[in-house]
Amino acid sequence: DDENLHDFLTDKTVMVTGAGGSIGSELVRQIISYRPKSLLLVERAEFLLFNITRELSTDTSGVAHFPLIADVCDEPRMREIFERYKPEVIFHAAAHKHVPLMETNSCEAIKNNIFATRSLGNLAGEFGVDDFVLISTDKAVRPTNVMGATKLVAEQYLHSVATHSKTRFITVRFGNVLN
Repeated sequence: DDENLHDFLTDKTVMVTGAGGSIGSELVRQIISYRPKSLLLVERAEFLLFNITRELSTDTSGVAHFPLIADVCDEPRMREIFERYKPEVIFHAAAHKHVPLMETNSCEAIKNNIFATRSLGNLAGEFGVDDFVLISTDKAVRPTNVMGATKLVAEQYLHSVATHSKTRFITVRFGNVLN
């Protein structure tokens, strides 16, 4: 509920990966209303990051936001961001999500959806992040395609990390929706 979200986000440094994408940008729009201490917008696509940053330029909440061009697969760059900004809450929305494209580019799906999630989960534990929210998909339930399978493996990895980490790992599965 709204009160729990307020406690979860208010006065914290919140990171959103894939901040310029369809899901990530909507998370950014909603998170800012809870007045985090700061908002880290992590995105590898310069134009998408430019668009969400431009949109936030009209925000009057006073929330500091930092547009950070970074590929979540680049562990040294992500480590640099963790060291400098010390995120307390992470929403990991960066992923390859298009089923037909991932069927023909399975190596990229594995690299981005599994290995990047593994790296971010490990960094979250190492840097004492309070909460890590993985944005997953309904296609991870009994997957019949590469994309769903990679998201399921990412979920399972974080579930295993959670058994020996102070970071709370949460998975949210989105269905295939329009608008």
